[in-house]
Amino acid sequence: MAYGGPESLDELPGYLADIRAGRPTPRAVLDEITENYRAIGGRSPLLDVTRRQVDALARELGPDYRCYLGMRHWSPWIEDAVRDMVEDGVTNAVGLVLAPQFSALSVAKYQQRVADGLELARGRIEIEHVSSYHDALGLIEAFAARVRDGLARWPEEERERVHVVFSAHSLPERVLAGGDPYDEQCRETARLVAQRAGLAGEQWSWSYQSAGRTPEPWAGPDLGDHLHDLAARGVRDVVAVPVGFVSDHVEILFDIDVRAHGIADEVGIRLERPPALNDDPVFVAALAGLVRERAAAWVAEVVTA
Repeated sequence: MAYGGPESLDELPGYLADIRAGRPTPRAVLDEITENYRAIGGRSPLLDVTRRQVDALARELGPDYRCYLGMRHWSPWIEDAVRDMVEDGVTNAVGLVLAPQFSALSVAKYQQRVADGLELARGRIEIEHVSSYHDALGLIEAFAARVRDGLARWPEEERERVHVVFSAHSLPERVLAGGDPYDEQCRETARLVAQRAGLAGEQWSWSYQSAGRTPEPWAGPDLGDHLHDLAARGVRDVVAVPVGFVSDHVEILFDIDVRAHGIADEVGIRLERPPALNDDPVFVAALAGLVRERAAAWVAEVVTA
């Protein structure tokens, strides 16, 4: 499962209406987001990327598994995927969200969509959800390879001065204050990746990005503000590694590649971002391991039957 994204600018109002649970989108917000999407080609690449991930996962798992794709906020919808599973006679399934860290505001919402789909289809499927994989070894290695990729864009003798900023999508502070594990898991992912990539403690830092357009406070520091702080400290070379995201979409292609790059240019920082994980074989193998782990008991039952 993934978040979903519009396939064209014409789909953007409906997409935002779904995210906002039917509440009207203010014209200024719609215009701003439209320009953001226009800057990355007028559509989200997320569906294409997610299809490649699902296809790669299916190949990795082999013929004993069948993979379905569902999006939370756009087609193909999670509820429709669950209906297809019921109609296909699926009795056991593993639910996997393409978001490594758990939050009640994100991953739990996907899991609820699965439950809603089962209710709508009047089906019964035993579901094992992968609620979090923020510390999975394959995920950490895949991100560490991205860190090394980013650092390699500087001559070897200059890499010690390059600073790595890890980031994830911000959430409202009230959610984290209520005991949600998201912040802790995001920072743990960053720490493990830094350790795996061999970064010294002062060579990396944490920030949030892509805060929502609501009046309530969102978790920080914001990536743009953080770049200003780094510049004030004399940092001139930065690698951005968004460990809260595993796929190319607007939060990476615009919020980092356009907005954060613009801020970096203003403050005299060279900002580089290595590619997102997308269908990286190491990452896909990590996902397959998570699925096999959850399905092990069912597979054993089939083998011994």
